[in-house]
Amino acid sequence: MNTRCVPAGLMLMLLPVIAHSQQHTPMHHERMNAEAVTAPMSDERQWVKVPEALRAHMLANMRDHLKTLNRLHGLLGSGRFEEAADLAEQRLGLQSLQLHGASRIGPYMPKRMAEIGTGMHKAASRFALAARDAAVNGNVSAALSALADVTAQCVACHDGYRVQ
Repeated sequence: MNTRCVPAGLMLMLLPVIAHSQQHTPMHHERMNAEAVTAPMSDERQWVKVPEALRAHMLANMRDHLKTLNRLHGLLGSGRFEEAADLAEQRLGLQSLQLHGASRIGPYMPKRMAEIGTGMHKAASRFALAARDAAVNGNVSAALSALADVTAQCVACHDGYRVQ
């Protein structure tokens, strides 16, 4: 990891992750992956039935969200907080609802799923504010915490629902 471009506070927060990753051998990860594949899993998530065209659109949106989250991590890591804020608001925040066709997909979602989705968009807008603040005050912790709130919504939705 190039530590010259990582803010000191962020580097301190990443040290336990780096240390943990260096304690595990590639064989350890292979064994964990093999166990995960062979372990019987019960999938009790609620099925959400949507028309095929909207299903494809919804899945494409989620892939875009994931790519955006990945990019946000990179921008935070390189101290580019304003860019992270702009990207978050445009691709995930409340400003992105029209872009992603939320009004077409929403009617097919169970009420709780829609609430989680709205929560994710609101959390992304809050992250954008925290990232802008970090550009001024250097408080990366608040931005990281706000980003964790975004991904917590993703986890909640994916943990409870699946589309068919």
